[in-house]
Amino acid sequence: MDRAEKKEMVETLNDIFTTSGSVVVARYKGLTVAQMTELRRRMGGAGAQFKVIKNRLAKIALANTADGAGADLFLEPTGIAFAKDPVTAAKVAADFAKTTDKFVIVGGLLGKQALDADSVKALAAIPSMEELRSKLLSVFLAPGTNLVRQLNAPAQNLVGVLAAYKEKQEKQEAA
Repeated sequence: MDRAEKKEMVETLNDIFTTSGSVVVARYKGLTVAQMTELRRRMGGAGAQFKVIKNRLAKIALANTADGAGADLFLEPTGIAFAKDPVTAAKVAADFAKTTDKFVIVGGLLGKQALDADSVKALAAIPSMEELRSKLLSVFLAPGTNLVRQLNAPAQNLVGVLAAYKEKQEKQEAA
């Protein structure tokens, strides 16, 4: 990798560290190509990405963007998972780490704050933005739904009473 490529990679990492909701740092030593492909497929499906990076370039980028926070996470072969949504990359990485013991989450970044592995797992436990939106929407729709049910209840009760009366009449005529 020549000097221009390194400079471009540092700029790319600067962009990732500043625009991503969160960055998950993980060790991938020992993963097969198939496992790495599966990880990238899962990340892509969720709207996240996983990149293998050079530790020295990541430390330079962190010095520029996060005041060096999290630089101690970049040892050994390291990759980063990132997405716009702060929870997405952490969720996918945590799920993948449960199925593969060679993929180890060592920490992450949330804005300019460094996170340890437990904090990343706690971040993964938070519902995603889409889940929160759907829950909020159901809370907003619940009063209207209940109102419609209450308005329909007398008509349903009337239909039930008429059906019972008809059934009673039919039994009396049959007897």
